[in-house]
Formats: sequence, structure tokens, C-alpha cells
Amino acid sequence: MNITFKGNPNTLEGNTLEVGDVAPDFLVSDNNLRPLTLEDTSGKRVFVSVPSLDTAVCDREVRRFNKDATRIKDVSIYVISMDLPFAQKRWCGNAGIEAVKTVSDYKDRSFGQNYGTYIQELGLLTRAVFVIDEDNKITYVEYCEEVTQEPDYDKVLQAVSI
Repeated sequence: MNITFKGNPNTLEGNTLEVGDVAPDFLVSDNNLRPLTLEDTSGKRVFVSVPSLDTAVCDREVRRFNKDATRIKDVSIYVISMDLPFAQKRWCGNAGIEAVKTVSDYKDRSFGQNYGTYIQELGLLTRAVFVIDEDNKITYVEYCEEVTQEPDYDKVLQAVSI
């Protein structure tokens, strides 16, 4: 998969996923440093991979998904970044983010490796969205070709409503 950051090519490590794949497991940390795995989640889910909450594009994206999460029922939205859990918690509090859950891949990088979102050159996750159904099947995948561009929100919402 070819992605760029501000026009410069970057290398993604890990497994690139496609619609129809079974969602791989992962081990991330919630905002209280508790572990969270795929098995700890259920129902229809959206996993949103972002480089860092503390950037303008990620800020807009997470705020948008937070707003969308209040309108769509029976869907959990998880935002995954390499930000430390303490920073995520502080950012969410300052931004009024309550409808999405932020989790950190800082410790094991397993989400980045298993979902093919770890940017080798930056040590961050790329911008990507995965919609997972109740049977852990991937129903939508979007790896943003340019890290500084937001995902196609309408397509994500359409995939969630199917």
C-alpha cells in the first residue's frame, strides 16, 4: 500500500486488510492503562486509526466521528493512535469527546501491525477506517492515501448503516 505524508512516500508495516477479511485481534491500552482487545469489543464497530489527536486534521476527524456517534445507534467507535493514554484522556476532556472511545497502541503496536497502519518512518499510525460487523468481518476499509487528508465520512456512515 502506498501512502504519503505531506507528499512524501511512507512505508506501512503489517498486514493490509480488505473487505471480507476477519478482523485481526489487537492489544491496545484504554485511557486508564487497561488492556483492550478485539474480544473486549462487540457488535458493529468502527476502528478509526489516526496519527495523533493533537493535530488539526485528527482533531477535526475525531470531533466529526464523535458527532456521528451520537446519531448512529448500536455502533461503537474506537479511535486508535500512538498518543499516550494520559494525553488522549486530557485531549478528550478538553475537546468534550464522550461518544467515541480513544485507545492507544503506544505499547505493543499490535493494532498498527495487525491492521497495516504503522508508518515505519514516523512511528505513528496512518489515517484509516475499518468497519467491523457483529461476526468480526470487515465490511469497509479505507486507508487514506495522503495522511493529512480526512476519510470519506459519507462512505463510512453508509457502511455502518448496512
